[in-house]
Amino acid sequence: MTAPVPGGADLPTLGLDELRTLFLFEALDDEQLTFLSGQGRVESHPAGATVWAEGDEATCFYVLLSGTIALSGRVRGDDVEVTRTDQRGVYGGATQAYLGDRVPQTYRNSLTALTDAEFFVLPAQTFAEVMREWFPMAMHLLEGLFYGMRAAQNTVGERERLLALGQLSAGLTHELNNPAAAAVRATSVLRGRVAGMRQKLAMIADGRLDGRQLHRLVELQDEAVKRTATVPVRTPLAISDAEDELSDWLDDHDITGGWDLAPTLVAGGVDTPWLDQITDAVGDENREAAVRWLTYTIETELLMGEIEDAVTRISTLVSAAKQYSQLDRAPHQTVDVHELLDATLVMFNAKLPDGVRVEKHYDRTLPAIPAYAGELNQVWTNLIDNAIGAMRDTGGTLSLRTSRVDEWLCVEVGDTGPGIPADVRPRIFEPFFTTKPVGEGTGLGLDISYRIVVKKHHGDIRVESSPGDTRFQVLLPLAAG
Repeated sequence: MTAPVPGGADLPTLGLDELRTLFLFEALDDEQLTFLSGQGRVESHPAGATVWAEGDEATCFYVLLSGTIALSGRVRGDDVEVTRTDQRGVYGGATQAYLGDRVPQTYRNSLTALTDAEFFVLPAQTFAEVMREWFPMAMHLLEGLFYGMRAAQNTVGERERLLALGQLSAGLTHELNNPAAAAVRATSVLRGRVAGMRQKLAMIADGRLDGRQLHRLVELQDEAVKRTATVPVRTPLAISDAEDELSDWLDDHDITGGWDLAPTLVAGGVDTPWLDQITDAVGDENREAAVRWLTYTIETELLMGEIEDAVTRISTLVSAAKQYSQLDRAPHQTVDVHELLDATLVMFNAKLPDGVRVEKHYDRTLPAIPAYAGELNQVWTNLIDNAIGAMRDTGGTLSLRTSRVDEWLCVEVGDTGPGIPADVRPRIFEPFFTTKPVGEGTGLGLDISYRIVVKKHHGDIRVESSPGDTRFQVLLPLAAG
């Protein structure tokens, strides 16, 4: 027999007639009631006493005899009352003792005596033996129900992850397609410009230019390349004025299609004094061929810049996807949460609705922390997806903030949506609970996030919400526990 619960005092056990008045035992025969009477005990607890605490080893099965009690659960670090009752015969405690070591045998909630209360108490082991020996059919049914529900929850949880991954993959594909298409287009145009450059070079180098002129023309080509790399940012109006000025110069010097060449020359930082140098270098008779050759040079540089930007963008996206998936890394490692957040944001780029902007407020002095990186990315995915969903119709600001709170690293995901109603807030971390329309959510995103943060990382997840300001805070230990 286990020791009494701290704070409780043993009283004589119940007789058969008293046990029979409890609805849980009313159908038992005298032999069974005699066994329970001998194995159990009566405990009394004063008002305000904690009968059992969530997370402690589940050692006893309790049946209320008298008094008022409150059952509470720990949600985001706070104790939230689930129910209160004074109904004689209600029970709780080690209700899963019959499953043995197949599940963790801990109290799943806390029980507090609101008034002086008395309980009939059975040791968990005794309760488990009674269930297995007296009710074998019920045992099979209960086990099937328990494991069936857990399997269903796991299956739906996997589907939740797959749906999120599918949405992000679609967004990533869209993001990759844009720079890939730009690179293909620029490569196609570049091929034509290189061919044109070869043709003009042949015309220039067919003997009409002496060595000094050709050397000066190559110098101008090198200068054009440098100009292209250092073009200052200009307003659309300034660009238009510069194009008009160059187009007039080209027309005045009898170069055909000046309106077509001017935009490329302006994009390369060319002005009319620089064009005058071409005439000085090669003479009037070779001016047009030299101008077109140098235009091809500038356009080639611009196109190579486009290709470089596109390929860099693709590389960045692939790197972000690699960081997000963590496929090539150990499950548990030391990570920089800012890299994880940024990688997740990249995956959401194509999913951000018009009118939703992102603000990042990172404390870069925060150290890397030991964590399961891939699973933390699942948490960021769920929180960011919910925040975006809250602002889909109204627009607003998605904010990501990191800070230090005592010995915790805090990641805050905020949105300016309508907020979470107060009557809904206590249930948002429950499995299968969702406020989304049918078919749009499984109700497991926040449940998964809670289990990853609290159960796996020994952290905490909290929410503060009012209209226009909802903030989920994820607290992670700075050091390994």
